[in-house]
Amino acid sequence: MSITSSQLDTGIIIRRSLFFLVLIILTLGNLFVLFRGLNSPQAMDQAQISREIARGNGFTTKLIRPVAYYQAQKAQNSSVSLVGFQDTYHSPLNPLINAAVLKLIGADDPDAWQMGENEMVFPLDRVIATVSTLFFLMAIGVNYLLISRIFDPKIAGVGAILMLFCETMWNYSLSGLPQMLMLLLFSCAIYFVYRAVEAAAEGRIAMTPAIIAGVFFTLLALTHWMTVWIALGYIIFAAIAFRPRGIVGLSVLALLLFAAIGPMLRNESITDSPFGTAFLTLYGGLGSGSESAVMRTIDLEAEPLVLDGLISKILRTTLLQATDIIPFLGGIIIAPLFFISLLHPFKRAAIANFRWAILLMWVSAAFGLAFFGISKNELDPNQLHLLFAPIMMAYGLAFISILWSRLDFVASTPILRNVHHFVIIGICALPLVLALPMKVRVGMHLRDRGGVPHWPPYYAPALNSKKAGLKGWITDKQITFSDQPWAVAWYADRVSVWLPPTYAGFEKIETIAADLQTPCAGVLISPLSHGSGGLSEIAAQYKDFTFMVLDGRTFFTNYPSGVSLFDKDPKIQGVAKRYPYRQPLVGMDMVYYGDRPVRAAKEN
Repeated sequence: MSITSSQLDTGIIIRRSLFFLVLIILTLGNLFVLFRGLNSPQAMDQAQISREIARGNGFTTKLIRPVAYYQAQKAQNSSVSLVGFQDTYHSPLNPLINAAVLKLIGADDPDAWQMGENEMVFPLDRVIATVSTLFFLMAIGVNYLLISRIFDPKIAGVGAILMLFCETMWNYSLSGLPQMLMLLLFSCAIYFVYRAVEAAAEGRIAMTPAIIAGVFFTLLALTHWMTVWIALGYIIFAAIAFRPRGIVGLSVLALLLFAAIGPMLRNESITDSPFGTAFLTLYGGLGSGSESAVMRTIDLEAEPLVLDGLISKILRTTLLQATDIIPFLGGIIIAPLFFISLLHPFKRAAIANFRWAILLMWVSAAFGLAFFGISKNELDPNQLHLLFAPIMMAYGLAFISILWSRLDFVASTPILRNVHHFVIIGICALPLVLALPMKVRVGMHLRDRGGVPHWPPYYAPALNSKKAGLKGWITDKQITFSDQPWAVAWYADRVSVWLPPTYAGFEKIETIAADLQTPCAGVLISPLSHGSGGLSEIAAQYKDFTFMVLDGRTFFTNYPSGVSLFDKDPKIQGVAKRYPYRQPLVGMDMVYYGDRPVRAAKEN
């Protein structure tokens, strides 16, 4: 072996060792020192469904969306039990994987994995986040292999570093949302798409890798229904690009339909709709722009989908995706350069042709999001653009590298050849690096308590504690109403109904619950409602329950005299009479209104 070759091998080993060292430090630091618990409604909802699956209860949920109950009641033409209620909102794959993990660690036992007296973060939150983080780390590996095959190990290495230092990807990893599983499956899918494109470019039959890609796209669709739009983009590309024409596309379409038969038949039997409650997310895009509004209604016929201004709504969402494409692509500034790289004549046919597959899938996904909606929220559950970030980043980086190498002063100064890589890494890693010192200080200060909770609005000890929390005050045969029912279902392990906007809707479910021998024990109000905006916004969202939502804040403002609001509102006097006992959980920011004093509830 020559001296130069030995030096190169040593350099590669050192760089890879440093990468894995940083990867381990960031992983352990985020999961143990910096971890604050889950902070996404959909993640908590999927987590509690996973626990029900682990217990052998099937795909049931303890979070009751009023509109889902309306669908089930209409389909069955009778009252439906609130205990063991069937979920038709979520895709099945992520809850099933988490259920296997929860079963493996014994989390299906109601008395296991309880929070310690001084803990502030629910232990199972960390388990769910660990599973998601492992998917993220595996996705980095798959993308390294893919980008190495398309371009070279140098671009693949820079891409892996950019993914590792992407704050958005870490946020999704720690949220418990299925995006990292989706990223892994999508990365595997496009790896085989590229293999198929290579085969086609060389004149070979691309059937095998193209079908394997279809299998991964099918698994992706079972993780999040919105990714069907990505699969449709691939089907169109496959029908055009691979021989025999149309056969691959039809085969992948058949795979998707075959996988969808089971869930669709189940949804049809529960809701009279093959798309279940999930289809109502359409209201978030084409409706009023608020999915929660339709989910909380007890009568879907009273909330028709208004399609006035349909074109303007689609254009508005499309424009949002275009103007905020950098945040949607994880803040990786070179990823949008993929679109400019479409103008570059790459020499290898496989690299050039693969771009059009990525573009077609992205356009198809963006078109679907224009209907179903996507927001600029930090953890939007419909975030599909993030899946494209690594491969788009690779093309953008390759394009920049080509332009950089053609500069005269770079060609004449070898030491400058990789400067653009360091600049890009520095800019993209800056948000994560700047936020780390403060997070580390706070995390280390409270490491003996498990971390800092996402308060407001989530505070697991107030719900999970059997002595001084909601779990100990009500039984598993009682229900509650809440503005954060997903947190009650996950942390308190109790059935919770999303607080309807009207007293009529509240009373209807309350009466049904009483008739089914699962009576309502109380109402939980948290900062999720009274901290959601100004008075006009709160009034628009919570309507009849506005005074109850504001009651805790008003009571605290007028302390010690404590002026009460909710029992003064004639619209909900029935609620005030049946649930008069106010119990602060986290000061007056989180208040439980019970049907009896907490002491009596404990004794029962």
